[in-house]
Amino acid sequence: VLGQQFPAKLIRVVNPAAPGGNSDVFFRLLQPKMTEFLGQQLVFDYRAGGGGTIGGEIIAKSAPDGYTVGLVAASFVINPSLIRKMPYDTVKDFTALGLIVDVPSGLVLHPSLPVKNVKELIALAKSRPGQLFASSSGRATVGHMSLELFNAMGGTKVVHVPYKGAGPAIIDLVAGHVQLQFSSLPLVSGHVQQGRIKLIAQTGDKRAGFAKDIPTMIEAGMPGYVVSSGFSFIGPAGIPRAIGERLNQALVTSLRDPANRKFLLEQGAEPVGSSLDEHETYIKSEVAKWIKVVKQAGIEPQ
Repeated sequence: VLGQQFPAKLIRVVNPAAPGGNSDVFFRLLQPKMTEFLGQQLVFDYRAGGGGTIGGEIIAKSAPDGYTVGLVAASFVINPSLIRKMPYDTVKDFTALGLIVDVPSGLVLHPSLPVKNVKELIALAKSRPGQLFASSSGRATVGHMSLELFNAMGGTKVVHVPYKGAGPAIIDLVAGHVQLQFSSLPLVSGHVQQGRIKLIAQTGDKRAGFAKDIPTMIEAGMPGYVVSSGFSFIGPAGIPRAIGERLNQALVTSLRDPANRKFLLEQGAEPVGSSLDEHETYIKSEVAKWIKVVKQAGIEPQ
């Protein structure tokens, strides 16, 4: 009965990022169908800052009644490995409401680098330790973590060069100031198509729909290498199961809408729409994975 009566008023969706990012695009796309399913408006509330922890804390400390939820990026599962004093426990203080999309990353190189695949890149990096540079959109981003995982698994010492945002990091790669980058595929596909940079591998566990001819890192010879940039639908811990299921059904219904699905795939985002239990398992395994990667890379939490 509880799930059927819910919701009786509008639902606040906290976004721990600034307007204009991927989470904005996904929410605006999914919101109409979710609203239609629930019969109540979902309203975005931007709470940027602290690498996503300010918005995260607001969600964690909200009443577990389903009326305050959140839409979070991959930093949600990366932060525990890099922030010494977290204002909440990422695993215990939230209800998983469904993985929304997975935005695949790719390993892109400047064309001047004389390698054609991942094995050749590892060999080159080992022969020139500390002489290859990889840009990223900043410390603790998926791009940075992808590089650290690559160095840890490949036994290489590619140097991380953090930038303030994805735009400048890509510009310097295209210009040849750095040699490589792990980048969100939707952001670099244009440059790849025009031959300004070359894509040699993608980081998902399977090939993305719009890059079927490019091998995964696993296929390219790095078993176990998977980096997903998942966007999660979450709420505070303790949301009743019936309400959680209803919010999850709204999300899944919107993701299955053919027009929404087509748009996401064209943007290079893979619609997921996992169940509550699958999503909970995903959060636990991702948090554990990044803690391990950061320890192996010798990065000091701040």
